[in-house]
Amino acid sequence: MNSLRVRLGVLGLALLTGFTTPTAASAAQAAPSPTVEEQRLGRAAPQEILRRSGFDTAAPRLARALEGARSYGEARRAVSREGARLWQRAVDRAQGRGPDGGDLSRDDDRPLYWARLGMTRDVRTWEPEFGLTDGQRAALLDELERTSRGQDAIRYPHGKGMKRILLTGFDPFTLDRDIRISNPSGATALALDGTVIETADGPARVETAVFPVRWQDFTDGTVERTLRPHLPKVDLFTTVSQGRVGRFDIERTNGAWRGGFGDNDTVGRTETVPVSDPASQPQWTTTTLPYAAITAAQTGRFPVYDNTSVTEIPAGGTESVVRPDGPTPGSTARAGGGGDYLSNEIAYRATLLRDRLGLHGTLPGGHVHTPVLQFAAGNTTEVTDPEFVRNRLDIIAQVRAILKVAAETS
Repeated sequence: MNSLRVRLGVLGLALLTGFTTPTAASAAQAAPSPTVEEQRLGRAAPQEILRRSGFDTAAPRLARALEGARSYGEARRAVSREGARLWQRAVDRAQGRGPDGGDLSRDDDRPLYWARLGMTRDVRTWEPEFGLTDGQRAALLDELERTSRGQDAIRYPHGKGMKRILLTGFDPFTLDRDIRISNPSGATALALDGTVIETADGPARVETAVFPVRWQDFTDGTVERTLRPHLPKVDLFTTVSQGRVGRFDIERTNGAWRGGFGDNDTVGRTETVPVSDPASQPQWTTTTLPYAAITAAQTGRFPVYDNTSVTEIPAGGTESVVRPDGPTPGSTARAGGGGDYLSNEIAYRATLLRDRLGLHGTLPGGHVHTPVLQFAAGNTTEVTDPEFVRNRLDIIAQVRAILKVAAETS
């Protein structure tokens, strides 16, 4: 392996020169250890998911490409190529194209998640002979994140006559509670990316991307970087995440507050949502999705609610209060309708970006919470079961139906 040759070579040269002449490899920073999120990859359930989907080949493929790279430029091209290949492979599998790779159902989002972690782990711990600075490694990881999440692959047909819908989903989360967990919002993103919904007003093209469940990525602006080029050009957008058991919610109001719950790296943040130009930052943003039409329509087996509840500190007060009908004037946010975690934050960031672009009155957009994706009763060990698959397929179909209603009503 390159890493072994590098370490032995540096040691030998150092002994010969009395540690006086640094090499390119020794001048570069040492590779960091895998993250908490990446360390879960070695457990039995992730390995089974990868094996039963055929996605266990993705990380080794990238590792071979990195092994053959002789410069940072070659490495970056390999990372970009393999990240994009992984995203397209996951989309194709979800939409029935190409081999299924195993007996795991095609609608499953988890192969993408765990395969990506194998790839980021390899990039994070890679020690090439030509040396790699912290900045270069961070750029490689950023490139891999963007390409393997579809964030740089959002493209709509040119010309008129087709509406444009943008949808985002999330990785699985709360993995220390149940390592088997899937996220129906991520599965929906894979199932709908590049598809066309026929509406009463004509066809609507859906483009999607998936986001990590990590506070730092949001602080670094991944949401705004991904959405800013597209919001002025789309006809409708919705961020989607997993919410409550047995129901969909159209979240009416989003709050500028992080509640501290641990993310996929077990990091918690309790603070005002950090955004650019905080002096003009509002405590609340609101949906412009046609929530009344969506909740009135028959979109699937799960009920759909217009959720107006928030938690606030009233103007002049010091204690948090739940308001079932939305925030009161001058209040400070402590939770939007969608809570105080990253689902609320992506909704807040996306709708704040909409407003700062001057699109509040013209662009329908907001957040949809799906039901919790549940295994069959009594299944506490198997990575899948028929009821689990049925629930995920029904949620995906219902999100698609909600988009159709929203597109026809907007």
